Amino acid sequence: MSISDFRADLGDIPVEDHPRIVQQRSRDHYWYSPILKAKLDHVTAEIVVSPRSNAEVKTVLAAAFRHGVAITPRGAGTGNYGQAMPLSGGAMLNLMNMDKVLEIKPDRVRAQAGAVLEQMDHQTRESVNGELRFHPSTYRMASIGGFIAGGSGGVGSIRWGGLRNIGSILGVKVITCEENPRELDLVGEDILKVAHAYGTNGIIVEAEMPLTQAHDWVDMIVGFDDFIEACRFGGAVALQDGLLVKEVAPCAAPIPQDYFNRHKPYIRDGQSVVLLMVAPVAVDAMTLFVAHHKGEMLYRSDEASAEELKRLPPVYELAWNHTTLRALKVDPTITYLQTRYPTVAHVEKIISILGDELPMHIEVGRQDGVVMYGGLPLVRYTTEERLNEIIRIHEENGCAVFNPHRYTLEEGGMKRTDQKQLDFKREADPKGMLNPGKMIAWDDPNFDFNAGRVWLFDGLNPVNAA
Repeated sequence: MSISDFRADLGDIPVEDHPRIVQQRSRDHYWYSPILKAKLDHVTAEIVVSPRSNAEVKTVLAAAFRHGVAITPRGAGTGNYGQAMPLSGGAMLNLMNMDKVLEIKPDRVRAQAGAVLEQMDHQTRESVNGELRFHPSTYRMASIGGFIAGGSGGVGSIRWGGLRNIGSILGVKVITCEENPRELDLVGEDILKVAHAYGTNGIIVEAEMPLTQAHDWVDMIVGFDDFIEACRFGGAVALQDGLLVKEVAPCAAPIPQDYFNRHKPYIRDGQSVVLLMVAPVAVDAMTLFVAHHKGEMLYRSDEASAEELKRLPPVYELAWNHTTLRALKVDPTITYLQTRYPTVAHVEKIISILGDELPMHIEVGRQDGVVMYGGLPLVRYTTEERLNEIIRIHEENGCAVFNPHRYTLEEGGMKRTDQKQLDFKREADPKGMLNPGKMIAWDDPNFDFNAGRVWLFDGLNPVNAA
């Protein structure tokens, strides 16, 4: 590997080589995990390259192929488990200069990989009164390419499922890492080759996403004295087809009291809460539904003063992994898990076993037409052995765990790597220069594709009709 020869082939493409800045750009939010922090703290690239066009991406990848330089693609760096950490050094490929919205139609938007989700929505709202179906809680800074390469769902998944669902991504353009890099336009089932693949098998440079009608969402916080009642309420909201909502997240006490600092004046001691985003047309119905379930309406953004709205973050920045982030700011020993509970009874069972060692946070969503309880519980971390025991307790009680303390595709459990996936990497990245170290199947010729576990992104299996 020759970084100097690689760099010499880049022409006037912007390059950063200051060690401190390169190290900063070589990080994502891996430090949410004490295990990944110990393993990855030393990881850094040697330079950061920031192309401005597809042609410049091709130039970078051709040079990487020629000189044997590892390439790790990066958006805003908001991932949580080392997806964008350059395990083999080399070059970070910063795609945030490629941030243009290319085309807006009434039902879809096409943008470059570095387009920030919030900015995309600003433009689609102005143009066609549309917005992206769902987004992560890092909406204000995350890029569309990074979301597709490393994300799974988020705010809006209560109605629209996740990125794994057919129709959630309409198309992507990727560039291969070969002697003569190619642009490949992937649609249909082929999209699954690069969705949640960490850029291991092609660099995403454009994406086309479906839109839904934009709303001026009303934030609500509803209080319950009992967390299981809060979960039942959240599940009931999800089943009400007439209630148009974008976010439903039950959070057990003491999470709201300890970590939702700016919202503390609205929250009572000992109460669990449900975080909601509600369309204006559904506000009156939701208010009635809350009363029927004996919840307490603690906060409504449509009744807040201008001063309050200026001071308070949006509810979605209390939810998803922002819940973990807010906890970590108060208590650096906290970490988290990503889980799935088939029913509220499963949630209740896990709480009965683990109690306050696992402050519970649920994201109510929809997957394949079924209401599901996705867990992002906090963990009062002590040792890796105890964390593995908590994972085992979940699995022994019928609850899936997608382990955020692993940085490979296969070990995290979000994405299944199958033979088609591996074959596509061999085609798009024959030397294995793209984000090396993240796909076990590439490095291990004896890898077992049929490990018999649950996967969120279930590889490239054909879509089964219902």
